[in-house]
Amino acid sequence: MHCSISGEVPEQPVVSKKSGLLYEKRLIERHISEYGKCPITGEPLTMDDIVPVKTGKIVKPRTVQTASIPGMLGMFQNEWDGLMLSNFALEQQLHTARQELSHALYQNGLFILPNLKLAPFCKGFGTIESAAPPTFCKMLSFKTLEVKWLNPKVYTLVLHDAACRVIARLKKERDEARSLLAQAERQIPMSASEAVTENASVLSNGKRAAEDDDLGQPGKRARPGISASIITELTDCNATLSQQRKKRQIPPTLAPIGALERYTQLSSHPLHKTSKPGILSIDIQYSKDIIATGGVDATAVVFDRLSGQIVSTLSGHSKKVTSVKFVAEGEFFLTGSADKVVDVEAIAGVELDLLQIRLLASWSWILFSKGLNHEIMSIAIFKLVLCGAVTVRVWQGSEDGNYDCRHILKDHTSEVQAVTVHATNNYFVTASLDNTWCFYDLSSGLCMTQVADTSKTDGYTSAAFHPDGLILGTGTSEAVVKIWDVKSQANVAKFEGHVGPVTAISFSENGYFLATAAHDSVKLWDLRKLKNFRTLNLYDSDTPTNSVEFDHSGSYLGIAGSDIRVYQVGSVKADWNCIKTLPDLSGTGRATCLKFGPDANYIAVGSMDRNLRVFGLPGDEAPLES
Repeated sequence: MHCSISGEVPEQPVVSKKSGLLYEKRLIERHISEYGKCPITGEPLTMDDIVPVKTGKIVKPRTVQTASIPGMLGMFQNEWDGLMLSNFALEQQLHTARQELSHALYQNGLFILPNLKLAPFCKGFGTIESAAPPTFCKMLSFKTLEVKWLNPKVYTLVLHDAACRVIARLKKERDEARSLLAQAERQIPMSASEAVTENASVLSNGKRAAEDDDLGQPGKRARPGISASIITELTDCNATLSQQRKKRQIPPTLAPIGALERYTQLSSHPLHKTSKPGILSIDIQYSKDIIATGGVDATAVVFDRLSGQIVSTLSGHSKKVTSVKFVAEGEFFLTGSADKVVDVEAIAGVELDLLQIRLLASWSWILFSKGLNHEIMSIAIFKLVLCGAVTVRVWQGSEDGNYDCRHILKDHTSEVQAVTVHATNNYFVTASLDNTWCFYDLSSGLCMTQVADTSKTDGYTSAAFHPDGLILGTGTSEAVVKIWDVKSQANVAKFEGHVGPVTAISFSENGYFLATAAHDSVKLWDLRKLKNFRTLNLYDSDTPTNSVEFDHSGSYLGIAGSDIRVYQVGSVKADWNCIKTLPDLSGTGRATCLKFGPDANYIAVGSMDRNLRVFGLPGDEAPLES
């Protein structure tokens, strides 16, 4: 017999006179007191209708688990397992709490400041002794700040501890920059020095300075301009290359169409960080067959394809590296990025000892000390001024494979989208979203001229030199392709018809084909007639074309979007046939960049994961995985 409410054997069974149902006494009493009716039939019910049932005393049997020693041991084991799991969960919570506490403590360093040094900056707030901590915090505009009273004349300010590490690193960079500057000054001819002195002085790693009244805003300083000797050098290079191009023949070592049709993935190399995956730019140094990639993780990686080893990882940028370029002759390497630098303006106390400080905190008033390395000499307040300078870095390789930063160029005020090297290998151009492009001397890092577009576009998203070097092509965020005469810095042609930003631009080695990629399609232009003669609509409207690239012979055209496609270059009238489609194996659906290897013997591809992928004929000598 079981209770009609609980379904268990009752300890004090009772029966209803009306329904004859069996209940546990305590349960039916509680139900009648609350509802006054039978829980099963719903009829009115009182305790007078309940009759107790007399039974012998019930002894509950032991459960099966406790009826034997093995069962009890199993029960104890289950209890122990549950205890261990609970203890593990508590340890995980403790570890997480410790990490959060450690992170919070790391972000806050300890600075002890005599109040007499701070008194001149507290006008309107009373004395330091009487200033309330919230008021003092508001004056300093800190995100995380604690003011602790130590004694009547000392405050403890909890600040960003990472600033100490940054200062130490920047002091080291400053010393290196000064040594490089001294070396450069000994090497630069007197004429060049006079030209630089007349327009702007070159300081450490390409940073420029002048007298206070000549400095101006970044991107608006005086430039020496492209001199007559440079124009002569560019013209002579153009004449030489034009003559060679007339005699140009397809190299016999070029990979044939049949070989490209059989291309498959040969290797995949995880070069960049997993926390910030994505490869945005690729370049290849053909003489050494090494590949460089620029990533979202703010690093550039130089990779030896044949050995499958990373030659060097270049750190220094603080944001994504948008463009990488090798200089064909010499050991120079260029990187453009989206990082910005912060200069520090001294407003009281001491002479500024650092050229620049980049902090992870917000732009606010920060208290620093001159000579923080254990020698507190005097206190000053510095104001962080976001100067809006975006950096391009010039690196130089050494015999041991490492790359040292020779110049840090800060002439743009917005993200640098493209870097392209002139055929002389002595000059290069950078294009930025600040709607300017800069022409640089490679050896000195001097910006010879900065050309601003007066048409009020939203900036440049791509750029490339013509193979002969006197023409520069730029793509804009407003879907316009612009052709520039480098000698006069004049816009000589415009190509319209794209939809969305022009993501990539590539000149063919034959000298008269131009390929441009944008959100909508790839367009092919005839530079002789300045018109579009073919449009390749490859993907749907939601899939942009991210990259377009001619191989070095001008025989093949590579396109990267949701996959990788290789076209055989035709002519204005002849068809351009797709000879191979390679899938994007990253799983992201975004192949961002590609580059043909020497003689198109392989294709290097970057995607929005962290892997560099190499496609070629099966059986090539490169290792499959690194």
